Amino acid sequence: MSALFEPYTLRDVTIPNRVWMPPMCQYSAAPEGPLAGAPNDWHFAHYAARATGGTGLIIVEATAVSPEGRISPYDLGIWNDTQVEAFRRITRFLSEQGTVPGIQIAHSGRKASTDQPWKGGEPVGPEAHGWQPLGPSPVAFADGHPVPDELTVEQIKEIVGQFVAAARRALDAGFEVAELHGAHGYLIHSFLSPHSNHRTDAYGGSYENRTRFALEVVDAVREVWPKDKPLFFRISATDWLEENGWTPDDTVRFASELHAHGVDLLDVSTGGNASGVRIPTGPGYQVPFAARVKAGTPMPVAAVGLITEVEQAEKIVANGEADAVLLGRELLRSPSWARQAARELGADVRVPEQYHRSV
Repeated sequence: MSALFEPYTLRDVTIPNRVWMPPMCQYSAAPEGPLAGAPNDWHFAHYAARATGGTGLIIVEATAVSPEGRISPYDLGIWNDTQVEAFRRITRFLSEQGTVPGIQIAHSGRKASTDQPWKGGEPVGPEAHGWQPLGPSPVAFADGHPVPDELTVEQIKEIVGQFVAAARRALDAGFEVAELHGAHGYLIHSFLSPHSNHRTDAYGGSYENRTRFALEVVDAVREVWPKDKPLFFRISATDWLEENGWTPDDTVRFASELHAHGVDLLDVSTGGNASGVRIPTGPGYQVPFAARVKAGTPMPVAAVGLITEVEQAEKIVANGEADAVLLGRELLRSPSWARQAARELGADVRVPEQYHRSV
């Protein structure tokens, strides 16, 4: 039996294999009007192709809890019922294909209000559907980016409530897995790291204070997310800074705390909170961070980062470095990667009846 194609159960949800799709923004939603933030035909076709290709779990891209929580004006959102209805078409189809539908619930914080990447991805103002970003402290992400407004305690509590409302809507939309976005320099991550969090109140300074907001979001969402459905947390295991950043040691410590607060799996990535840092990339370059969490805590983990080859993915799971692999760009290139991998490994994966002639 291939380790990559063993089913995996978290709470009462069984994922048919360990080949998963991570959140990858498509920047393709309407920026304003009644359908702002709602998935459209592009999103349906995009996710449907990976589901028919045998992917076990698809985590829909970062989906904002509020309009100002979007990374760009073209991001998905889940702050109203129109968006919920549009998502149901996607979750229904994914479920029909045997794929577990998941969603990443997010707030972009100080990295908000940027253009589509293929247009340069630079910050945009009100004349281009933009808005003023928010953050734990008035610290801009990079040169040329606006200084965010520092959140008040009252605003922090309001955003916790927005995460709760988003989780309720995600459940109503048919998602089986919810993931909280605590990585890549977005709002939760920016609270965790001393690089971006310069507060002196109960939400800044010490490790305990910097993790407070994240744990408040986890606790509030876990309260409304059903006990039989898993909750994930995506983390950047390191800021890749030599000092004054979030570290791998912090990640291991925090993983145990997240597990105690009801998080079922840590989706381990890195970086995104500090501009201009050098990241030593290469095949599987982030896997060691996931392996360290798995070895040092009771938290299940998923690994990401230039995982492209079938043998590579199989070994990561078989060797116990991670419980699953998340293939990003490789699934953009090869929507049926899971089916091809199963063929190479002599494993079984669901094939739509319409495609049976191909196998």
